[in-house]
Amino acid sequence: MKRRAMGRAHVSETRRALPLRVGTRGSPLALVQTRTFLTRLTRFCPILRDLGAFQEHQISTTGDRVQSRALAEIGGKGLFAKEIHEALIEGRIDFAVHSLKDLETKLPYGLALACTLKREDARDALIVHPRLREKARDIAAAGGDPLDVLPQNAMIGCASVRRQAQLRYKRPDLRFCLLRGNVQTRLDKLAGDTCDATMLAYAGLKRLGMEDRADVVLSTEDMIPAAGQGIVGVTVRSADTELKELLLAIEDPEARAVATAERALLDALDGSCRTPIGGYARLRPRPGHTPRTVLEDYEIVLTGIVAREDGSFYLQKEVSGAPEDAEQLGLALGDALRAEAPEDIFLDDPSG
Repeated sequence: MKRRAMGRAHVSETRRALPLRVGTRGSPLALVQTRTFLTRLTRFCPILRDLGAFQEHQISTTGDRVQSRALAEIGGKGLFAKEIHEALIEGRIDFAVHSLKDLETKLPYGLALACTLKREDARDALIVHPRLREKARDIAAAGGDPLDVLPQNAMIGCASVRRQAQLRYKRPDLRFCLLRGNVQTRLDKLAGDTCDATMLAYAGLKRLGMEDRADVVLSTEDMIPAAGQGIVGVTVRSADTELKELLLAIEDPEARAVATAERALLDALDGSCRTPIGGYARLRPRPGHTPRTVLEDYEIVLTGIVAREDGSFYLQKEVSGAPEDAEQLGLALGDALRAEAPEDIFLDDPSG
């Protein structure tokens, strides 16, 4: 009876057939991330590599297919995972590999975030039009304000309300146009005079071997990243204890701790996909402790922001505490931000 109660989310795991099927988006970055995950897994268990135990399944997602509209208009960032998770629930794949920042905070029933891999650089990168690159180099060499590279009233190609709000808060003169697509698509549109600059996650550029395309890498003080940015997460069916145990062996404890704090922050804020929200957690040595282990002698520092997309409201707060309290820290910071923010910024339609 218990097996029946799981409904579609249960697939018998008593006899596992090979190959194990790995679901992923088909973008170049998603494929690199998936293959990095599989490389790490087979290094831990070489026999799986020798058996040819994994089969990659590229799945087209709504978020990838519809690029002429902002994600907020078509259902939010969960659209990068919807079809992949349907395949996982129905047993057509065994793992699903995601950029954690694109994964919804509350997973569908029967699924679990089983593994988080070591975080890549979480910062955001500004890529400017070729005509502005020399200016960017000069400003960097002089240690100037990185946003000074953008001329007055510059047009920024961007689909992220989080990035727009933070840029507008600092530079109200900036203008924005919708620019979506994979990394190369956006770089091609930038070179074609669509806009003066665009922004990308530096982690993605690094994973693609394209870090040299970042003209300005913004510090996490200048631009609070998205929750989960730079972390690859792997989801499986909750009932699949065998795969969850296998993935636990390659889990990065630091990534799990900071991801837990950041995702709890999102959960507490419960904003719409139109609400600019940022969350970034990092580890620092606890006062009076000499770090010896991965987490024991560290504390988590979590910074969160909420804002209006037009930059007219911006609130940033920070908390710190023990890594084992990551979820509670995230929830507490989210509650504190929500308490001091206008309620209208959390609505799907701020006009009421």
